[in-house]
Amino acid sequence: MAGQVTERPARASAPEYQGALGSLSVNASLPEVLDRGVRELRAAEETGDLREAARCGLAVAEACRRLGRIEEADRAWKASYRAARAAGHEGAMAWALWSGGTLARQRGALRLAYRLLGLAAEAGERGGDVVVRGYSLAGLAETGRIQGDYEAVGRLHEQLLAEARRRGEARHTVWALEGIAQMHRNTGSYDKALALFEEAAETASRAEDRRGWAWALRGIADVVSVRDGDVERALSLLSEAEEACREIRLASALAYNHKMRGNVLYRAGRYEQARELYAQALEEFREMEEPRGTALSSLGLVKAEARLGRDAAHTAAELASLRTTLDRIGLRHARDMVDKAAAELEVGPLPDHDADGAGEPGRVLPAAGAEALRKVDVEGLR
Repeated sequence: MAGQVTERPARASAPEYQGALGSLSVNASLPEVLDRGVRELRAAEETGDLREAARCGLAVAEACRRLGRIEEADRAWKASYRAARAAGHEGAMAWALWSGGTLARQRGALRLAYRLLGLAAEAGERGGDVVVRGYSLAGLAETGRIQGDYEAVGRLHEQLLAEARRRGEARHTVWALEGIAQMHRNTGSYDKALALFEEAAETASRAEDRRGWAWALRGIADVVSVRDGDVERALSLLSEAEEACREIRLASALAYNHKMRGNVLYRAGRYEQARELYAQALEEFREMEEPRGTALSSLGLVKAEARLGRDAAHTAAELASLRTTLDRIGLRHARDMVDKAAAELEVGPLPDHDADGAGEPGRVLPAAGAEALRKVDVEGLR
């Protein structure tokens, strides 16, 4: 089983848990983090310790974000930033901006994500905090990757992987391996993708990083399903990953796990089961206001229902609407998936309704994204 090894390097850390919460494990359950964070935040506010309030507010923001409590997360990162600014602490300001940028990406506000993550990287550099700067650069890279601009961010992922290995940062090593693996998977290099996902799973397991391990297993399951048609192994891997997600209460990761289970079942021709999983994932993503997951689950649901007899006109209309949604978010790779689905289901070509030039050939990153990535300097992490 991937990830089950005995050798143990340094354990993964959670640098977003700071101050009174600094002893929390990367695997701490999110309700526990939220509960402690709120208590410590109140104590810091009562004593007027602004820097500690910023630190505790960061943990509250991240717990809320990962639990899918979006509005609370939005209020928390902003409050953390205000406290950090009042304290005059650049590093704490950078962490709050990183949290806000990560939340913006999760909500599909990619232009805002680039802006906040770019500001976070700059604040981290001014404050001499290489960890938050590294996290912010990784956030910029991930935002570009989910848009499908692999040319823009591929080298950055490789640079961040090399730097994470040099610094012995297991959690960032796992993140970079998974990102590179996903790009290989999406471009059809399945053998490379599988090797990298397996390395990520082993690294995460040795570092006792349950979150990274769960995401890596999901990637392995995807590749063995699409490359080998090994349905049972894929489903078994997803069951293991789901257990880890439930243990830590990773709402977004669990929803993506359910969507992937739907993908595996769909590829196997088990369309009714796939439809149930896509519908479940869709409900989960809608509940946490995550538009990317909502759109991808909707795509799976449309495909499954088409295979179960939905008429072509309805299918084409739903796919066209989805493509417009994905154009608006700016997700080129996902948009291409809609066109491939239309061809697969023989309901294409779809009408082209690109809004505001979103689907312009060759245009992927918004100006804010291109500028933010242009400024990236990985050497600044040394």
